[in-house]
Parts: sequence; C-alpha cells; structure tokens
Amino acid sequence: MAEFNPESLVQSWPLPSKPRPIVTFGAGSIVGDAHFPAYRKGGLPIAGLYDPDYEKARALADKWGVTAFRTIADAVAVENAVFDLATPPNAHAAVLAALPDGAAALIQKPMGSDLAAASEILKICRKKNLTAAVNFQLRFAPMLLALKDAIAKGMLGEVVDFEVHLALDTPWGLWSFLEGLPRIEIAMHSIHYLDAIRQILGDPKGVHAKSIGHPNHKMAQTRTTAILDYGDRVRCAVSINHDHAFGRRHQACDFRICGTEGAAYVQLGVNLDYPNGEPDILEIRSKGGSEWVAVPLKGTWFPDAFVGRMANLQRFVSGEDDELVSSVEDAWMTMALVEAAYESSARPATPLAARPAF
Repeated sequence: MAEFNPESLVQSWPLPSKPRPIVTFGAGSIVGDAHFPAYRKGGLPIAGLYDPDYEKARALADKWGVTAFRTIADAVAVENAVFDLATPPNAHAAVLAALPDGAAALIQKPMGSDLAAASEILKICRKKNLTAAVNFQLRFAPMLLALKDAIAKGMLGEVVDFEVHLALDTPWGLWSFLEGLPRIEIAMHSIHYLDAIRQILGDPKGVHAKSIGHPNHKMAQTRTTAILDYGDRVRCAVSINHDHAFGRRHQACDFRICGTEGAAYVQLGVNLDYPNGEPDILEIRSKGGSEWVAVPLKGTWFPDAFVGRMANLQRFVSGEDDELVSSVEDAWMTMALVEAAYESSARPATPLAARPAF
C-alpha cells in the first residue's frame, strides 16, 4: 500500500433525512457550549429545554430562540420529539422514567453514578422500550471517525498498541458541582477514552488502575493510571494528569495507536485550552508508506461530534441506520469497565518482598 489519500477517510456521520425536534433536559454549560451549537450546525431542530431552575433555562432558551418549558410534563408532551438528557448522572433515571414509552433518548455520560445506577437505567430503558443511547460523542469526532476508517481499511495492520497520554491543567472550576462527588476523573473524563478504546479494541479481560487526587485542590481524583488487559498481544495504557499546571510547553493530550504495519497519532485539541481548544490532529503512517501523513480534519470534537451522535440516534429511529452506536446495552459495558477500574484502584497493589534479614 503506497501513500494514501487523506481526503478519502470518512470524517462525518450522515444527517437524518427527516430530523425530529429535540427537547433537552438540563441547562448546564455543556448545552450552550456544545449541544445547541452542534444541533444548529447540523440543521437539527431544537424544540426547547427544561431545567428545574426555570430562570436558568429561560436565559439559555432566550439566547437560542427556543422554548423554556416550565414542567417536565410540558417538555415530554412535544410530539415526535427526541429527548436529549444533558443532566447530572444521578438525575438520568428520573427523567427517563418520565418519558413516554417507546421514546428516543440520548443520555449524557456517564450512564449513572456507578454500575448499579447504570443497571437501573438499563432496566428503565428496557421496561419502557426506549430507544436510548449514551452521549459518548468522542466516537463521532472527525478525527476518531477517520482513525476508525483507516483501521477498517487495513492502513495500520493489526492494532497491537493503544496509548492515551494527558498532561494538562483542567479548569475543574467550570464544573463546581463535581466537588464533593466520590468519583470524578475516570467516571467523568477518562470514560471517553475507555469507551473509544472499547470501540476499537473490544472489551478487555480486565483492568489494573490507580486514580488519585492532588494536594492542591479538593476534587476526589484528577490523576489516573490504568492498564487494560488484552492478553499478550495488545498493550493498552492510559496515563492521565489533570494537574500539569506549569505552562503549555510540555502539556499534552494525545493517543498513539500502533499496528503491525502502520501507526496513528491523534491530538485532542479541545482539552489543551478548554473550552476554547487547540486544533485536533490526526496523522497516519500507513501500511507501505514512508512518511507520516496529516489528515486535514473537517471539524472538531466540540461541537461536530455532537452532530454525529444525535444524527445516528435519529437515523436509527427512522430506519436509516442499522446500528445504534453506544446504545445503552453497549454503554453498560463501558460502565462495567469504569467500575472495574475503581475496584482495582481501591485494592492494594502487589506488595514488594521484605528485604532479607541475613
């Protein structure tokens, strides 16, 4: 295989031919920063939003020219709507229980606060026959869609190594509601990377992990190291440090994916200066090639991935897509991986032998 044409890689998800109105639950920053910009960019109609804080909902609704619903009953009464839950993990189940039976719903990650909550959400979705997916939108980022297309076309050969490296200064103050929660880094952030790894490598056999905080703040955990066990053929490592607060020079947020015959490098730019972001990057040294080739990306994680995420749900509901990506059935397995990582982190490591006394 000679040098490839980087323009040939798929970078976007097709839009639904007949988009349905979207009703959003929650008026947090992510709605104005990503959900609504994405839906407007994709031509997906926004019917309105509901939040228990009506004045907060109305301020955001006025900014976007949509309706602020006063009650949940008003929100779920929108005919033919797709419901978009941009709610905290502990609020998902109650909102899902209020939706009409058979409705379509997109649930903000994580799928509940822990695996037990994820199981309860799965139970509600099955009982109410909801067509529901979890908003693991990184899977739909242009750089990840192109990477998966390159892998599917054999450009890397067999993927045998996946490394995630993050060292930056995350502005946790933007999410003050996280302070005091027992699970932060893996459940709220690295869950994206674990989910993306699952989509490419499948489910690991298990995980070794350690997730800790930092003496400079009160967030429960902001630094994580994890090894995902794929046996003796594939190495997979995740190294996360949200407290590298020493200037941009040596900060990083990237994936390195190596195959038997090629490799890929991905920079996740949004994290390097959140929420403004730096450019995403995808470079591939393909099978048979002699140089790294930059893939001109036609969009960014924020907001373009949110367009694809919603588009897939709407197209699946209408029969235009055969697969619902990150369905609640699949997302439950990502939650199982997160749960296993926290269980591993809570266990003692293999102790060192004591120095002999002789």
